[in-house]
Amino acid sequence: MALTNADVAKLADLARIQLTDEELASMASQLDVILDAVASVSEVAKADVAPTSHALDLTNVFREDVVKPSLPIQEVLAMAPAVEDDRFRVPRILGEES
Repeated sequence: MALTNADVAKLADLARIQLTDEELASMASQLDVILDAVASVSEVAKADVAPTSHALDLTNVFREDVVKPSLPIQEVLAMAPAVEDDRFRVPRILGEES
């Protein structure tokens, strides 16, 4: 598909881009290459080939959600640099008020 300078000028106008005559000629040939590449992809895509997002099937590996005992709160908080109301105390950020 050969684009003319008028075709590129119309596209540039729609995109609100000002192009010189030299830029129009250059863009016409560059856009031809892009359109040919897109056309070659559509030739490969046949009706019997389902569209995919990945070449191979992806499978998530999930583990069972099992409740297990964790560390006692007091032991965890004993390792914290600062504690307040049985929680980790962290510096305020973004000038928040409380």
